[in-house]
Amino acid sequence: MATPFRLYNTLSRSIEPFEPITDGKVGLYVCGMTVYDDIHMGHARAMVVFDTFVRYLRHRGWDVHFVRNFTDVDDKIIARANEHGEDPLVWAHRYIDRFHEDTDALGLLRADDEPRVSGCIHDIQKLTQDLIDRGHAYISEGNVWFAVKSDAEYGKLSGQKVDELRSADTDAGKQNAADFALWKSVKPGEPSWDSPWGPGRPGWHIECSAMSKKHLGNTFDIHGGGLDLVFPHHENEVAQSECGNAAPYARYWMHNGMLTMDSGQKMGKSLGNVFNVRNALSHFPAEALRLYYAQGLYRSSLPWSDQALPDALSMLGRLYDAREKAEAMGGSESAEQVARDLGEDAQLVLELGRNFPERFYDALDNDFNTAKAMADLLSLARAINRFAGHKKARKRGGPVVAPALDAFRLVSEAINLMAMSTAEFHAEVKTKRLKALSLSAEWVEARLDERKAARDAKDWQLSDAIRGELEQRGIMVMDTPTGAQWRVRLGTASD
Repeated sequence: MATPFRLYNTLSRSIEPFEPITDGKVGLYVCGMTVYDDIHMGHARAMVVFDTFVRYLRHRGWDVHFVRNFTDVDDKIIARANEHGEDPLVWAHRYIDRFHEDTDALGLLRADDEPRVSGCIHDIQKLTQDLIDRGHAYISEGNVWFAVKSDAEYGKLSGQKVDELRSADTDAGKQNAADFALWKSVKPGEPSWDSPWGPGRPGWHIECSAMSKKHLGNTFDIHGGGLDLVFPHHENEVAQSECGNAAPYARYWMHNGMLTMDSGQKMGKSLGNVFNVRNALSHFPAEALRLYYAQGLYRSSLPWSDQALPDALSMLGRLYDAREKAEAMGGSESAEQVARDLGEDAQLVLELGRNFPERFYDALDNDFNTAKAMADLLSLARAINRFAGHKKARKRGGPVVAPALDAFRLVSEAINLMAMSTAEFHAEVKTKRLKALSLSAEWVEARLDERKAARDAKDWQLSDAIRGELEQRGIMVMDTPTGAQWRVRLGTASD
């Protein structure tokens, strides 16, 4: 049975109990990419937030129908394609393929349906005609405009006042400055389709209304997207959908916050401050990116800087280090007996491990608070790492850390973090962080061979010098009975 949860609803500006249209089912539509370039870290926040949200709901027993669109017909795509002398649809579809490459590498699920504007022209035209027939849209010079003042509830999502608005669409033929385009007449160098109003292409806002209706119906449970879409995009979706369908649109609106730079600006291509996901994934494990997003409440802004991903990788490393230490602990006594014998550190690990599932579910069931869940997870890891320093922990601590290991498995199953083995994690770190450090495994191994030769010759000064050089370059050396092993220090390089 699906577990109840609560969610902040932008429409009501409050946290509400989620009440589905159909018991046990969630219809979720998320605004996807306008595919004229690669996705950057700002875009990826929405992708990761809703991927994690869908995974969690399914973990809790919900049957989720997840729809995320591609905008493959748009002014930005047309402009970029024309700059390169290429067909706009060919350009867009190449970037859809690149989007899938990047999100697959990020470890994200694909949506159940991924409609494209170019594949939904009939649905868009049908809804546009319905709006005309109902008196909410009008034709002018081959364009079709939504008459904003025909909707008495316009502004209910964003709180905007109609008399103070002017849409971004050109004013030619509009009856009111706030009216926006449902259908745009054909212009040279643009893709176009035949319509009852003349050849042209869809406006931006109508596409999501048509695609969500096609896959989820007139009324569905949750509409998601970035906070920057509340106005005008989502406001216009509400107006045209409810006026065209004579039915409520999305019942809950879930918006993720933006990535903000040190200057307070959001990350965006138009601002020239983007950091592409493809670049990030060449230097950091995908889990480090996902943890970076999970450490903040989804609807709050999230700071971005050059240190953001190194810091996230350090946090991830502490989690894997704690799990590795816990897995190495043995013992067969009762957990209570071991905790009493080994003192406060053992007692804290046992308490945090046993309480973790309840706290985890409580955090995520109450407005999907991954920030609180991650804080609890890191507290558990710190407690394990501290307990592991006890001289009897390795031999007797197994029963104490058993609930913590269950907690780590829960996090992996529910939200796809800590899903690798420790060996896999460190192998990926080596591959990607060495690239970031402009080093190679072969160079490190060669320096370690030189260090071994120096140690064999009892040249301790040279041995220490090589070790110091490696550590300065971000390489940690561990001397073991079977020889030297090495790892890349986490979160030290500037990328």
